[in-house]
Amino acid sequence: MPHLCPVEQFDSKTVITLKLIMMNTLRNKVQLIGNLGNDPEIITLDSGKKLAKFSLATNEYYKDADGQKQTKTEWHNLVAWNKTAELIENYVTKGKEIAIEGKLTNRTWDDKEGNKRYTTEVVVNEVVLFGK
Repeated sequence: MPHLCPVEQFDSKTVITLKLIMMNTLRNKVQLIGNLGNDPEIITLDSGKKLAKFSLATNEYYKDADGQKQTKTEWHNLVAWNKTAELIENYVTKGKEIAIEGKLTNRTWDDKEGNKRYTTEVVVNEVVLFGK
């Protein structure tokens, strides 16, 4: 169990420094555990860099007004680059349960008809594989 120290035992400069460290560590951090919706799409760019694109389903369980267990599934778009993409390419397939850590990013582009398109993705920098 972690040891907790009362803030009052530190001087104000140390408290401010600790708060800044904590805020920078937690800023734009996403952690998810879920199952892949499809096999990852792996793209090798002309530069040799690898990109993995895939979707992850996370489930939330709750009881409705009648006491019946319900499941709410959320889908997340994920991308991974280079070594992380290679790991995903070699070990991750549709249905596989994984844990990821990354950051949220937003992108915009114009589609073929000239319409402005928007997406939010998680850029993955850590992957944990579960099960077989």
